[in-house]
Amino acid sequence: MTDIRREIDTIDQQIISLIGKRYQYVQAASKFKTSETSVKAPERFAAMLLERRKWAEMQSLDPDVIEKIYTELVHYFIAEELKHWKSQA
Repeated sequence: MTDIRREIDTIDQQIISLIGKRYQYVQAASKFKTSETSVKAPERFAAMLLERRKWAEMQSLDPDVIEKIYTELVHYFIAEELKHWKSQA
């Protein structure tokens, strides 16, 4: 059980590292946004969630759970991007 938990911790560390890398790209993207609407990008957000749901199904994961995770994550990133974007305006 200790080995399994260690591997889970390693995977979680990699996931968090990748989320950090995603955040860096979000910050970089904010430099190209011209309005609050372009930051929020509701059409892109909806399309992204649909794609993540498909990816979840391909991995035999519950798409509702993955959608909730990504909704929370992207709402956080949008809020951060808005702060960054407004500070540059």
